[in-house]
Amino acid sequence: MSLALNRLSEERKAWRKDHPFGFVAKPSENTDGTANMWIWDCVIPGPKDSLWENGCFPLKMLFREDFPGTAPKCRFEPPLFHPNIYPSGTVCLSILDDDKGWRSGITVKEILLGIQDLLIHPNERDPAQAEAYNIYVRSRDEYERRIKEQTKRFTPQTPKT
Repeated sequence: MSLALNRLSEERKAWRKDHPFGFVAKPSENTDGTANMWIWDCVIPGPKDSLWENGCFPLKMLFREDFPGTAPKCRFEPPLFHPNIYPSGTVCLSILDDDKGWRSGITVKEILLGIQDLLIHPNERDPAQAEAYNIYVRSRDEYERRIKEQTKRFTPQTPKT
């Protein structure tokens, strides 16, 4: 087994033993039903007491064969309105940048918690989405309105009994 697959297998075991409430991180499924360790399906819950609360935001985590030497790419699908998320949905975060903050010891759990923290604490010094960034810096009320509206779309509906 390659170093990357071995590490991903260990990440999966560690996640199953201990992961933050409301988060999901698991290998996607190939068409034959086997696990695809290179692409993980994740869900990041909106942090409590924030504009994002109650939302469940789907994210793909894409690993390369040289992982953990390189950071995975993390992409919200569908893309989110946020200053540090590219229009493609790709997350702009220093710990996911091979030339900035990536270290091979960073875990899937740390990545997902870091992305959750980024939702409520945008980094004005590293914008990735012009519209969201401009609204964030020019009109915080408008930004908050847009985030609340977006969060409603990602809030699971409870069945009526």
